[in-house]
Amino acid sequence: MNTLITSTTTVILWILANACASAEWHRFRGPEGNGYVPGNSELVTELGKPTTAWTAPLPGRGLGSAIIIGDKVFVSAASGPEQNKLLILCFSDRDGSELWRRSFWATGRTMCHKKTCVAAPTPTTDGKYLYVLWSSNDLVAVDLEGNLKWMRGLTLDYPNASNSLGMSSSPIIADNTLVAQVENDSESFAAGFDLQTGVNRWKIDRPKMANWTSPVTMQMDGKVIVALQSGKGVMGISPSTGSKLWNFSNGAATIPSGAAAGDTLIIPSRGITAVKPNPLGGEPVSLWNQKTQKPAT
Repeated sequence: MNTLITSTTTVILWILANACASAEWHRFRGPEGNGYVPGNSELVTELGKPTTAWTAPLPGRGLGSAIIIGDKVFVSAASGPEQNKLLILCFSDRDGSELWRRSFWATGRTMCHKKTCVAAPTPTTDGKYLYVLWSSNDLVAVDLEGNLKWMRGLTLDYPNASNSLGMSSSPIIADNTLVAQVENDSESFAAGFDLQTGVNRWKIDRPKMANWTSPVTMQMDGKVIVALQSGKGVMGISPSTGSKLWNFSNGAATIPSGAAAGDTLIIPSRGITAVKPNPLGGEPVSLWNQKTQKPAT
């Protein structure tokens, strides 16, 4: 397995022993969105043992995870005094050499807290194109060589969708739809975008409150659905239409995102709560609750 971390100025790659061939990193928290990659990967835990394969400088700040596809590593960043120059960079996973970079000017607001940055969301990919969202609500699709497919400045359509602390929700792909949460205390929404054109397939209103969680994919009746988390709770939706399938209304955290394993969703709610969708709809079935552990980030 290859694990990659971005800092504000440097990309660092650790090579882990016994890599499994399927361990590509296609989105926030990996292939299934829960930080787990199947296979016999062994993390080097001996302190002091060198594990760094290479480092590479970034031309700006980038706090999202990197994306790994084949022998390429993709990272987003933002530079300039106002972080209004948006960047996508591609590196070789063998030696860290820069293969290409593309830059765009932000069309939306770039204000954010000093501890975060405009390039906080993690990109995602379908293996053919890279989809990148910045805190400025600029959404870009490029191919793996950096050629632009489409760009959406969401602030042009939704001018009040912003957060003075910065946005950080990472988009995901489900059922050939790019799903993103743009949630804030004003013009708050989630939307599904066509992968080929970037146009809205659907858009739904969301609770008007600051929220930094990312959508999560999970199973329901043998199909992939998307769970949207906010301070109000979690709502399960169809990724292709945005229609509501079920609703967990017991509240949830607005910073750490839930994680799924099959049809079980682990939610940072009143500690940690595990639920499973009710086939009859409505509130999901509660499996267990652990009140002593409370994820904060």
